[in-house]
Amino acid sequence: MGLETRTRRKWARFREFAYGRGPRGKGKALLYQYVNGRPLFGLLLLAACALPPGPTLPPLETVGQLDLERYGGTWYEIAAYPTWFQKGCTESQATYTLRADGRLAVENRCRRGPGGEFDSVKGVAWVPDASQPAKLKVRFFWPFAADYWVIDLAPDYTYAVVGHPTRKYLWILSREPVMDERQYRSLLLRIEEQHYDTRRIVKTARPPHIDDDNRPQRKSSPER
Repeated sequence: MGLETRTRRKWARFREFAYGRGPRGKGKALLYQYVNGRPLFGLLLLAACALPPGPTLPPLETVGQLDLERYGGTWYEIAAYPTWFQKGCTESQATYTLRADGRLAVENRCRRGPGGEFDSVKGVAWVPDASQPAKLKVRFFWPFAADYWVIDLAPDYTYAVVGHPTRKYLWILSREPVMDERQYRSLLLRIEEQHYDTRRIVKTARPPHIDDDNRPQRKSSPER
């Protein structure tokens, strides 16, 4: 039996388990209990680990250098490719903290619907190959890990773009919950140069007190 045939059969068995078509019919319930409600990158792991090859394109390029200590802190999602596992999410953000072992502790969170409660998931990210510091792996539950590639980064680490080698996933991140529109448009041009379809990018829903010009509105002071 060839490698390709064995791979297809293994993937078919996984689908039977995951979607309840196996002999016991419990796969769907187990899968949904385990991953339901996870925001941001958490559910990416199941899909990304078995993605089929995409169309023939030049390899996705990452930034040359990435300082994990400077990369740490909170990032706000400005826009992204829509994904089923982020459906209903608003105010999405991620916080990275450098650990003593050189890895990043990850906490992703988002609000589930307008006025809903924040949901969060914790994981870990690391650099498998020190010669390619911007090509990280991220894991939220063992044994699944997904590619997390930084493909654009501000010199002062005020914005970043995260992609996937298949180009099926994309996130535009900022240190602030809003981004200057000129900067956003400039990033779109560079993302397009990386052979992403920028027409698929959707801005992330933001809190009501942020106006349409991407500037925080001042709250009125109470009259005395």
